[in-house]
Amino acid sequence: MYILGISCFYHDAAAALVADGRIAAAEEERFTRVKGDASFPQHAIDFCLRAAGIPAQALDYVVFYEKPLLKFERILYSTLSTVPRSAGLFREAMITWFSEKLWMKSLLVKRLNVPADRVLFADHHISHAASAFFCSPYAEAAILTLDGVGEWTTTATGYATADWGDGKRRNQITLDREIRFPHSLGLLYSAFTAWLGFQVNNGEYKVMGMAPYGTPRYIDKVRKLIDVAEDGSFHLDMRYFSFHHSTQHTFNQRFVELFGPPRPPKSEFITELTHPHAPHIDRKIKEQNQYYADIAASIQRVTEETILAMVRDLHRRTGAENLCMAGGVALNSVANGRIVREGPFKQVWVQPAAGDSGGALGAALYAYHVLLGKPRVDTMEHAYWGPAYSPAEIAQFLDEMGLPYVELPDDRLFDRLVDDLTKSRVIGWFQGRFEWGPRALGNRSILADPRSEAMKEIVNSKIKFREPFRPFAPAVLEECAGDYFATPGLDENYLARYMLLVSPVHEPKQSVIPATTHVGGTGRLQTVRSCWNPRYYGLIEAFGKATGVPVILNTSFNLRGEPIVNTPQNAFRTFVGSDIDVLVLENFMVRKEEMGGRWDPAYKGAVGE
Repeated sequence: MYILGISCFYHDAAAALVADGRIAAAEEERFTRVKGDASFPQHAIDFCLRAAGIPAQALDYVVFYEKPLLKFERILYSTLSTVPRSAGLFREAMITWFSEKLWMKSLLVKRLNVPADRVLFADHHISHAASAFFCSPYAEAAILTLDGVGEWTTTATGYATADWGDGKRRNQITLDREIRFPHSLGLLYSAFTAWLGFQVNNGEYKVMGMAPYGTPRYIDKVRKLIDVAEDGSFHLDMRYFSFHHSTQHTFNQRFVELFGPPRPPKSEFITELTHPHAPHIDRKIKEQNQYYADIAASIQRVTEETILAMVRDLHRRTGAENLCMAGGVALNSVANGRIVREGPFKQVWVQPAAGDSGGALGAALYAYHVLLGKPRVDTMEHAYWGPAYSPAEIAQFLDEMGLPYVELPDDRLFDRLVDDLTKSRVIGWFQGRFEWGPRALGNRSILADPRSEAMKEIVNSKIKFREPFRPFAPAVLEECAGDYFATPGLDENYLARYMLLVSPVHEPKQSVIPATTHVGGTGRLQTVRSCWNPRYYGLIEAFGKATGVPVILNTSFNLRGEPIVNTPQNAFRTFVGSDIDVLVLENFMVRKEEMGGRWDPAYKGAVGE
């Protein structure tokens, strides 16, 4: 049986195909090269169908990740209740909804050439819940979904059970409590994202990265905006916001009067912590940026405490041992680390593509397991679900480009790469199927030596071209994780393998891996097991044998503002457009020092220095 899930027309469009319980999935942005692409995910759909070897007409069902009519109802109600302030929002909404979004069923029938009775719709937060629970290893679990907004719901809690083929339970998800728009933890965090100068629906993780450079001294100010009950339920003071009646602004003048002028988006973030050896920089600039960092720390802390209150109440109500989470807010890895260390649940699972892209997967899984009653057959043990490229395809590309390269077996390749890493060279690492979700997990990664403090600035400024406060992930052999990180049970932790939690680094180890230890002594780690990714594991193992440190700096293989690379062509373009020293495409290696000149990123050939 083949069920295709689709999410699109808001942000992070994606497609996921469930074929007899097994999965292929990809975000549209990886193919179009448009960051956060919200358009109809035709390229992702085409990939999923190719992976299964079927035409669209062979699909049993196509499932959209939310219910457009309910969402349209919410937009109508919200805009009409805030007239005349919402006039612009109403006009834009009517144009987009009447041109495309309102006719989703007809669009799917037309684009996929499938009968109308094969097209289904799932509730947005049910899709989130299913994306987590039906990928988890659990037979039963409490459910928490948090995001900006779906149709009406912004937060939902409940309980789920799974049929693993033993007849003991039914496949069922019950979301029995919810918080509704405009009261939204995700939209609260996004308001601060915009005020701090970052792009909404894209820059929230930058707020999380900025927060450790500040002190949460303004929690009382933030709490003027949100009233949180003991059980974690909350209510926003809408006098400070404009996201419910404006497409241009998430916060209003009252917000600015409380927190001050917003941070200019293109301004450099400079504090005593980010630039400790820059006394020439004006002290007022540092003080202003420190204030922004303190605000980031304050909203981050309020978000963490609110989620923890929800989690504790959910445990009291359900008595469950396991917790499954999804929705964009579930990508807050700092909060996730606290849930694991301080929360009452024994096990926690978060969907790696927790945001809207994951809704495509959840919609398909909900139809397969709940609507059709099919038993569970698998657990999501890894996230390598995208396209791969064969050695023949890679060799053809390299030959067509006229590039000098060598092809080496793994053992010799790893020896060369370990030597490069220990000599402060940076590696673009491309292998296998690309990752599902926003994290690079060792198939589309930039790798460097975590022991070098200088690597923070080198990779951020000369390779990623991004803000200096942005952290890097330490990728560590799973069996060695407890030696470096203070969160218990990392050898069995699903969040750690997907880079979805931040953990304290043991104090003696902070100076050992300074490039991946964030300010405050933490790291957003990735644990690596040989059976999940043997080549990635083998490289880290070889580096560990050579240096005594089984950890490698890992960051996503992309430049600032671009999606993670998909094809060998994408990887090469990023390689020549940055200061990456070595490009590895499967077992093929290209070195800049051997290229005999600087290469034009537009592929027009070698040009002189």
